[in-house]
Amino acid sequence: MNSLKDFFIFCSGADRTILDRVPSDENKYLGIGGTIFFTGVLATLSAGYALYTIFDSYIMAVLFGLVWGLMIFNLDRYIVSSMKSKGGFGDFMVALPRLAMAILLALVISKPLELKIFEKEIDAELIVMEQETFKEQEDRVNARFAGGITAAENELATLQAEVDAKTTARDAAAAAALAEADGSGGSGVRNMGPIYRAKKATAAQAQAELDETLAALQPQIDAKRSEITTLRAEAAAGITSLERGAYGGMAARIDALDRLGSRSDAILMASIFITLLFIAIETAPIFTKLISPRSPYDHLLHEHEHVYAMEAKESITERTNNVKNRLRIHTEVGVHQTTADIAAKKAEIDVALREHRKSLGDLGLGLG
Repeated sequence: MNSLKDFFIFCSGADRTILDRVPSDENKYLGIGGTIFFTGVLATLSAGYALYTIFDSYIMAVLFGLVWGLMIFNLDRYIVSSMKSKGGFGDFMVALPRLAMAILLALVISKPLELKIFEKEIDAELIVMEQETFKEQEDRVNARFAGGITAAENELATLQAEVDAKTTARDAAAAAALAEADGSGGSGVRNMGPIYRAKKATAAQAQAELDETLAALQPQIDAKRSEITTLRAEAAAGITSLERGAYGGMAARIDALDRLGSRSDAILMASIFITLLFIAIETAPIFTKLISPRSPYDHLLHEHEHVYAMEAKESITERTNNVKNRLRIHTEVGVHQTTADIAAKKAEIDVALREHRKSLGDLGLGLG
């Protein structure tokens, strides 16, 4: 039990030696440490699920999940332990950047767990999204060939219309000749007379024109049909060659959750409350330290740090003064040494001038 308490106090970032002097604050820091620890556990689970979705490997998910969880744990511990309660409005200003960081971490941690919570609904939505994606890909492939197919079909329709017109004319002429022959049409007299021969000639002319049209246009019609068949086969081959890999990565799942939320108020509200829950968990240690009055631990910690600060200030001041004194000594000694050197040099020069003048005077007397 003591080992577990020591671990949670370590998680809180509290100084154990100071906390031992104020046992009344122990429960407070046990709660803070427990919150930080379990936030790290949730971060590990969240990152593990997210990375399993990406790599599809349990080993990679466990390894990177642990690394991510330890990083979040260490960051949370630092954020909380670096807050020093001094009382007043200054504590809120100090807490603001830490709260912003905690909220960001909560958003990052909560999203993969949201995806896991709504996994069944997301999987169903992914099927719809997958079909939409495949349909879009197929439409893009078909669009590449649609222009050529439409143009070929229009040309084929024009050629076929001309053939159909000739065929219709031939059929009408043949029907008229047949009706004239059996008396069911035309003059209404069953005979093989001149009228029938004229209509028969007209039917023969229509057949000749149809044969001529077919001879001229049938190769073109066959070519257009072959072209259309080829284009459709190429479009089908393009659709078949599309890569239909696994659909359901992290981005796709986030998009699916967003689509579900836009259609279902229940899912949207659940997603929002899950995010708010993680924000509350992540920011709880900070708010605990922020709204709590200064405890004996805070006073002792401030005193402890103040002693070190004063000792450091005293040491710095002493060293600064020592440096200033040494500089002053060196400066004044140097000035004195320079002054003495100048005086000695002047004395040497004076002696040299006197001897020079004396030698000149002795030289003048000798000459006289």
